[in-house]
Amino acid sequence: MMGYFVAFSFSMLALSWALEGGMLYPKDSPSRELKELNGLWSFRADFSDRRDQGFQQQWYSRPLRESGPIIDMPVPASFNDITQDAKLRDFIGWVWYEKEVWIPQPWVSASAGKRVVLRVGSAHYYSIVWVNGAKVTQHEGGHLPFEADITKLIQSSPMALCRITIAVNNTLTLHTLPPGSIQHKADNSRYPPGYFVQNTNFDFFNYAGIHRPVVLYMTPSAYIDDITLTTTFADNVGSVNYKVSVKGSSDFTVSLNLYDARSKLVATALGLEGHLLVPSPNLWWPYLMHDTPGYLYSFEVVMKAKNGSNQYQDIYTLPVGIRTVEVTKTQFLINGKPFYFQGVNKHEDADIRGKGLDWPLIVKDFNLLKWLGANSFRTSHYPYAEEIMDMCDRYGIVVIDECPGVGIKNPESFGEKSLAHHLIVMEEQVRRDKNRPSVVMWSVANEPASQLPAAGYYFKTVIAHTKSFDPTRPVTFVSNSNYSSDKGAPYVDVICVNSYFSWYHDSGHLEVIELQLNTQFDNWYRLYQKPIIQSEYGADTIPGFHTDPPLMFTEEYQKAVLQNYHAIFDKKMKQNLIGELIWNFADFMTAQSITRVVGNKKGIFTRQRQPKSAAFVLRDRYWKLANKTGMLPPLPKTHYFDSETLASFEEQHYDEYEYYNLREYSCHTGGKGRTKREIGLNTNRHCPSGHERKILEKLYNTELKRRRSRSSSS
Repeated sequence: MMGYFVAFSFSMLALSWALEGGMLYPKDSPSRELKELNGLWSFRADFSDRRDQGFQQQWYSRPLRESGPIIDMPVPASFNDITQDAKLRDFIGWVWYEKEVWIPQPWVSASAGKRVVLRVGSAHYYSIVWVNGAKVTQHEGGHLPFEADITKLIQSSPMALCRITIAVNNTLTLHTLPPGSIQHKADNSRYPPGYFVQNTNFDFFNYAGIHRPVVLYMTPSAYIDDITLTTTFADNVGSVNYKVSVKGSSDFTVSLNLYDARSKLVATALGLEGHLLVPSPNLWWPYLMHDTPGYLYSFEVVMKAKNGSNQYQDIYTLPVGIRTVEVTKTQFLINGKPFYFQGVNKHEDADIRGKGLDWPLIVKDFNLLKWLGANSFRTSHYPYAEEIMDMCDRYGIVVIDECPGVGIKNPESFGEKSLAHHLIVMEEQVRRDKNRPSVVMWSVANEPASQLPAAGYYFKTVIAHTKSFDPTRPVTFVSNSNYSSDKGAPYVDVICVNSYFSWYHDSGHLEVIELQLNTQFDNWYRLYQKPIIQSEYGADTIPGFHTDPPLMFTEEYQKAVLQNYHAIFDKKMKQNLIGELIWNFADFMTAQSITRVVGNKKGIFTRQRQPKSAAFVLRDRYWKLANKTGMLPPLPKTHYFDSETLASFEEQHYDEYEYYNLREYSCHTGGKGRTKREIGLNTNRHCPSGHERKILEKLYNTELKRRRSRSSSS
């Protein structure tokens, strides 16, 4: 039975194509309006044997409640953990969502000159969308947005409720990204008739549903369709190179305005293509590399158009960071200065909502990244929400932007059908994230079977295709293959290597880590002469498990693994190592297996974002690395502070200066006041650098011990 289900579900895959036009993030402006459709939707899973009842009965043609039992389902969220039904948690097949909404009257008037678009931030993995029973679009693949112009449909019934129906299928095949396969269990003495399971080659739970916001947005009928920005910097002059696409009219003018962070106009231009010059620009710098990381200008496009007797104006503003990226044989350069990736791998994963967008969790994670002293992460193993990427741009968090190409193991997944889909995914991903200063490198896969003969042509093609859309950024993929047999490595710009010495290899033998890791780096660099990132390393840890000497799964063992890796990192970063990304930022859910105890426990934080002992090890390391760069913002050398001013300064900059401040801040003794963070030193608030260093060093050591004790107890 399921053979029909799979064929039916994905018979349309051969018709897949890259979405046309631009994919500007929907936002309000003087000419645009936005209506969010987040909240409760009607929901029904198709539990029929062949999972095709919804199509046979045309559930999209009438309100979903008329088709049978429905439940409430929050959007955005994965559907798997919302109910108490184990069948729904592990469901494979079609699920149906529906919401009825009113369209604002000014949007639907045929004479208003408006265009109305329905946009889905992401749904896993194959989606079909109907509006009032009419099919408006379909999309293959999760993690990326898709949209449909529904103007004519809603104008035909301007006073009626608009019924939006979205059918989503989470089945994975050998030709999807990520790949998977359906395994039928035919032994009726062990399994019921029609029993099947979804097999995957990735180590995270196959959450499904509508994971990111669904919105309706309105633009004028003649509108700004796409904007492409690149930046350069030379001789103290920045250049913002732009290309604008306009649709809906051939009679239009375009003007460009560039504003700084204080809304001061710094450059203007006219036309669809050109460049804006910015003397003495504020460059976009990574976190902890400058005193104003993540500096963003505002690039405003104003389009005025005529279409017959109608006149239109559209305004769209895009944040832009002026920065450059360059790769040498041994370094990764941002704005011409060496950059070291001291970061993490993450997942979009949390209790209850699964992969659903969750603003409190996003903000918490960025606060933890700052606390940790991390300057970067990889979007393992798929593009993250645009809202997360916006935060990276603003906070100066550097991103390796990875596509959903995880678990490409089967030779069939390297064939022409899979390759064609992979090219489309990369095109959509580049189109979505091409203007982001935080994105400094594309990753086209994670741990593929890159030793297979077909992998050479496959990755050569995917990488070349990616560079054809964006020649400004390096491209990589993450390998765990043997260095000598990796067919894709010759085509990447940066070598990214995953290894788990003393965990998956030589389990429990911490003493082999340094030798094996040193050999790994030497082998890869000797053959390819390219800079290297340790893109994954770590160990599973159950919080609260302790042994001495360390045993696997204890907090002591995770700390020891990190410390042994770090010893080699310290040596190799002086040669050709350009980064280290811990696996993982936080624990996350996986499929059930005898090797996973309610998920993957390699996080330095729990799934609820509480630190394990290793988090403090990594925090000590990352802040010390940041101090060594000499790029931290300078402290005031000589200034007279009163108690309130000094306390306020230290409160605002506490994360950045927690180590740096206590080492470098020297003060005359003898005053009477105290500040919140002045560790008991009475001063007259006059602080020339270097004075009373011995006293301060002693106080620094005392305070550091106290803080570590306080952090451990909390």
